[in-house]
Amino acid sequence: MTSKKALVLLADGTEEMEFVIPVDVLRRAEITVTTAGVGLKNGTYAECSRGVKILPDVEAEHIGISWNQDDFDAIIIPGGAGGAKVLSESVLVQKLVSSFYENQKIVAFICAGTLVAKSAGVPEGHKVTSHPSVKDQLEDVYKYSEDRVVVDQNVITSRGPGTAFLFALTIVEQLVGKQVVDKISPPMILSNAL
Repeated sequence: MTSKKALVLLADGTEEMEFVIPVDVLRRAEITVTTAGVGLKNGTYAECSRGVKILPDVEAEHIGISWNQDDFDAIIIPGGAGGAKVLSESVLVQKLVSSFYENQKIVAFICAGTLVAKSAGVPEGHKVTSHPSVKDQLEDVYKYSEDRVVVDQNVITSRGPGTAFLFALTIVEQLVGKQVVDKISPPMILSNAL
């Protein structure tokens, strides 16, 4: 087990694959993952964009109370229009993302989740990508790219459900190295397109 730890946020309307795939891939890489629900209407589980119900490990508000900067090495924000809206409007999420960024920890966003980078004040000028549907909300602040995954310093962004494996493997590489990516990829039978 590595000593690296990641926090993955979850809200009602989150895109299932963009949440589950990074959690699964990071755990295969023996990175400790904590999933945290934000503003869940039901109180215990998130109803995701395709109706799948997911139970997070904790409620984010509890992390906000007892959270220590050294508890995690990365924060991951999935997309899904509804989930991204909830996460981008959460003051707690904005503070968490800002703190991770300022402390040079990985801040990773996929799909519409990249809007959270903007609401959290990740500085202008970073090269980012996102789902095409939110491009116009980002290109006035950031250098926009059509690449499947973009790494710019400690900011990682990706496009959507179809790029979730590449996104997750990029986070793994940044946290624990390419040798771990090379170890965990073959059993998943990933396409060469990744």
